[in-house]
Amino acid sequence: MTEPAATRASIIEWGWAGRALEEPSGDMHAIVEREDGALVALLDGLGHGIEAATAARAAIPVIEAHDGASVVSLVQQCHEALRKTRGAAMTVAWFDARDASVTWTGVGNVDGILIRTAGSAQGPKEAISTRGGVVGYRLPSLRATRHEVSSGDLLVMATDGIRSTFSAGIVTQFTAQEIAESILVRYAKETDDAHVVVARYLGAGP
Repeated sequence: MTEPAATRASIIEWGWAGRALEEPSGDMHAIVEREDGALVALLDGLGHGIEAATAARAAIPVIEAHDGASVVSLVQQCHEALRKTRGAAMTVAWFDARDASVTWTGVGNVDGILIRTAGSAQGPKEAISTRGGVVGYRLPSLRATRHEVSSGDLLVMATDGIRSTFSAGIVTQFTAQEIAESILVRYAKETDDAHVVVARYLGAGP
């Protein structure tokens, strides 16, 4: 599992929080930071326990090897890597530093929401529209959606172990890590693994 870069300049500030119903957790995230952007992915292995964790873990090397290919292509590559597992739900987003945009796609029940900064010319919120299916078992026809982003825009992803009302309690002035921890404490269910990833777009460097 990737950890935040301490010394490398990034176009995002990010944090995460999670807990397992039983160890190991089947919910996992991966972050890939490149000079031209940053990739944020969240996976939810079907069920919980070791088989769910095995499914989610199978996608991590594919994601970490991300070479700038489209998010649709990345999910398709993960689908091949997960074929011998029970499969996973997955949402992935690419922040592109070159044109100040985020492009995302998702399969299954991993929620994603983009919260705009106050005064943004764009709408206040955008929610990802995921497709039904299971990565590694039954992959639907995929669509990627692109949105322009401004410095301060906030991306929040949550597995279905987090109640779907989580966006109501987000305090955007908090750090990404504080937001993730707050969502976990306030909205995690007691019946499933739970995992939240938060990424704030900082804008491209000079």
